[in-house]
Order: sequence, then C-alpha cells, then structure tokens
Amino acid sequence: MTRSVRPQQTRAGVLARLVPSRLRSVWRDALSLLLALGDRRTPASARLIAALALLYAVSPIDLLPDSLPFIGYGDDLLIVPALLAFAARRLPGEVLALSRFRADQFAARRRWLVPVILGGVVLLSLGLAYLLVRGIGSALS
Repeated sequence: MTRSVRPQQTRAGVLARLVPSRLRSVWRDALSLLLALGDRRTPASARLIAALALLYAVSPIDLLPDSLPFIGYGDDLLIVPALLAFAARRLPGEVLALSRFRADQFAARRRWLVPVILGGVVLLSLGLAYLLVRGIGSALS
C-alpha cells in the first residue's frame, strides 16, 4: 500500500494561480520594456511609445472616464498593453532577450507584487464605486 504525498503549497504558489496567465505576461512584458529603456541600444521610437503608454495610463483624459466603475479602466486595459507591445516590437532582439531574462529574475523574487497591485486596483475600484453610489444617493435625497 503506497501513499502519495502532496507537496506543500506556498502562499506565492496559491496567489500565482489566482492571477490569470495573460495578466502575468503583460506584467512581464511591461517590466521587460521598463528594463530595456535603460539600455543604450534601445531606439528612440520605443522610448517614445513607452512614454506615451505611461502618459495615457496616468492621464485623466481617456476614451472612457476612469470614474465609471469597472468600465472606465477598460480602455486602459486595452490601449496601454497594445502600446507596450508595439514598443517592445521596436526593440533589438538582444535587448529584448536580456530585459526579459532580467524581468523573469525580478518576478521570481517578487511573486507577491502582481497580486498586491491587482488587489489594490480592485479595492480602489470598489472604493470609487462606493463613493459614486453614496454621492448619487445623497443627491437624490
């Protein structure tokens, strides 16, 4: 009679399964691009496109206002990764490979970072939705 032993799951392993793989790949690509921007071999066009993506992400002017709960971040979730992917295509192969390697090393040491950021965005959205509903309720009464 053999008994199988289940390997212990770490908190990081459980949290990593909660974050969709697509979000992890977008995070990895964004981090790779950030690391590649510090390389002298990175062309100016990639730097400009990455700056535009960052500017769009933090700008209060959006296609859909961020004050709309859940829907407001939809354009950010589509446009910013698309710009980052476009900027990454402008990178030389050696720079991209090195920056992805460095991003993977960073992510291996900081597995908790993506779930914390995702949780913060969700909490911020819920807080904004609560304030919006509370403001509408007080305006009606």
